[in-house]
Amino acid sequence: MGIVITGKVWKFGDQINTDYMHPSFAQKYPWEELKKHVLHIHKGFTEGCQPGDVIVAGNNFGCGSSRERAPGNLKQMGIGCVVAESFGRIFFRNCLAIALPVMACKGVSSLFQEGDQMELDFENARVKNLTTGKELTGPVLPADLIQIVKKGGILALLASENQSTRVKSTS
Repeated sequence: MGIVITGKVWKFGDQINTDYMHPSFAQKYPWEELKKHVLHIHKGFTEGCQPGDVIVAGNNFGCGSSRERAPGNLKQMGIGCVVAESFGRIFFRNCLAIALPVMACKGVSSLFQEGDQMELDFENARVKNLTTGKELTGPVLPADLIQIVKKGGILALLASENQSTRVKSTS
């Protein structure tokens, strides 16, 4: 079964830092307060974001410090995926590790307007604007990275591998 995500688009520009996703001043806040500050640079996002919504962004989304909670906050808010022109390397890796689908795709920022509906076929790296019918294809991720997302993240993948190893060794 493939990974296909459909949702309403929230648009962000270039150089969106992880500090905007997990601000230092709010790190010790309980979740109900912290979520009010996740990507607060976009007027209306924290109040209007709904589970299943998606993010489309420009270049270097997730740059800055390697705050592991940055992608975790997006996932906890219910963001279905992030598709950007390019990503900060550590942010990209951290998203895949927690099974938050991310895809780099040149031209994606100009393909969408705020509020459009997006469909992402994650495994085939195809992103479609359901509002306009236009689509783009990005580079397909290696099968092992797709498998991490399909299994629910790196910890879930390792647990399932450990479980299958135990079953084989007791047989």
